[in-house]
Amino acid sequence: MFKKFGALFKFFSDKFIRRTNVLDINQNLRSLESLLGFTILDKNIFIQALTHRSYFEINTDFKRSNERLEFLGDAILGMIAADYLFEKYESEGEGFLTKARSSIVNRDRLAFAATGLNLKNYILINAKYVGYSDDGLLSILADSFEALIGAIYIDQNIEQAEQFILKWLIYPFEEEHDFILDKNYKGQLLEFSHAKKLDQPKYTVQKIEGPEHKRAFTVQVSIGSQIYGTGVGRSKKIAEQNASKEAINNIKSNSI
Repeated sequence: MFKKFGALFKFFSDKFIRRTNVLDINQNLRSLESLLGFTILDKNIFIQALTHRSYFEINTDFKRSNERLEFLGDAILGMIAADYLFEKYESEGEGFLTKARSSIVNRDRLAFAATGLNLKNYILINAKYVGYSDDGLLSILADSFEALIGAIYIDQNIEQAEQFILKWLIYPFEEEHDFILDKNYKGQLLEFSHAKKLDQPKYTVQKIEGPEHKRAFTVQVSIGSQIYGTGVGRSKKIAEQNASKEAINNIKSNSI
């Protein structure tokens, strides 16, 4: 379902936001208000929510980053997601609810929702600290989305924060009919091996390519002496997940 985020890198590297003009910031907050659907009461809390700590080097007038609001927003998001799932899926057990909540609060999903909000247009950040990896950009977007939740809760109320989360995060993915799918392929493969009383999956890095800022890891996963899948990713963790996903597909197609 997710689109490629490569275009994000070009935006952040070529046109990074370095707003120091108060008029510019206020104008962008008015634009953000139209997206959120309410009047912002405390502009400072939203400026903080959109301020990455690296921005302090560009504008020394800024003293507070969005990290504390991110912490708060993460807690609120987890609670609202859990409440929504608990009420809607009455017949499902704890295991299903836990996996569904993990799927909702997944970093890539948060970044995808932030992209739908065009949140990248509002973030205050120092370009040189972004790096050259898509992973870094996704984390910035996801963290900013959570910080925005925290700001909405403080500035408005929990009901407004819930409406925001439902509108921009939960409902769009539920419409795709896959937001509750388990994306932890390593965990699925481990469960399979235990169920079949096989050896634990073993992950081996086959090669690492590319410059330091844009690595490409190739990982192979085997159970016992049999190789089940190979995956490539910008980090070892991602490559292992991709290898596990291929292994699960091979298992299903061969009815192993």
